Amino acid sequence: MTTLLEFKHVSKQYGSDTKALSNVNFAVNEGEFVSVIGPSGAGKSTLLRCINRMIEASSGEILFDNKNVLAINKKELKRLRTRIGMIFQHYNLVNRLSVFENVLHGRLGYKSTLAGVLGIYTEEEKVKAYGVLQILGLEEQVYKRCDQLSGGQKQRVGIARALIQDPKMLLCDEPIASLDPNASKVIMEHLRNICSTMGITVVVNLHQVDVALKYSDRIIGVNKGTVVYDGTPEGLTKERLHHIYGSELDELLDSNGGLNAG
Repeated sequence: MTTLLEFKHVSKQYGSDTKALSNVNFAVNEGEFVSVIGPSGAGKSTLLRCINRMIEASSGEILFDNKNVLAINKKELKRLRTRIGMIFQHYNLVNRLSVFENVLHGRLGYKSTLAGVLGIYTEEEKVKAYGVLQILGLEEQVYKRCDQLSGGQKQRVGIARALIQDPKMLLCDEPIASLDPNASKVIMEHLRNICSTMGITVVVNLHQVDVALKYSDRIIGVNKGTVVYDGTPEGLTKERLHHIYGSELDELLDSNGGLNAG
């Protein structure tokens, strides 16, 4: 198996006393579906955003496709970000634009500033955008404004926008936190499908342990900025969950309707 992403002794410090990440080490293989779980404020979002340098790590190395992300210049970073799609909890769409226009925005990383401002896209890009929307079951919504969509539809537009970049990896920052259970299931099925059929590596932050158990090849448990579990869903016993969540676990199990972890 080829390693696509590797964290080596990565830390992130805010100010003099707040450590969001502390000596984080793990690796992700190509085509793997990895969920990052942990209590609120554990550092999950920081961890994810350090990968594409939306947040700058304070020390260590982050290797993506054998390149140290933390050492590259601005131009290389722009190129790198075309290969790492990002999906956000609150969608980050331009509401007044159509679904189609929002998806095409995923190509901006490949454009000159002028072409981007003028919204110049090739026929090939437009065909691809429509194809991606079909895969995600949005062909009927193509020309709708994004503010007319449901939350689940908006998140699918977010996924389409990331896919049109031709990424090697998708980073999903709490992609179902704002959605009802039904819409959440649709989003997770799509992400799993993208990973399985397109071979795109998926790294997703999740608050819902049962969802992580169901869809992941691997789970990384984070507590207070430190990786305290890195293994299979099957290996995530109640004891290990307690190690990740501490006193929050009982509340979490109630909201998840209990778990099958041994």
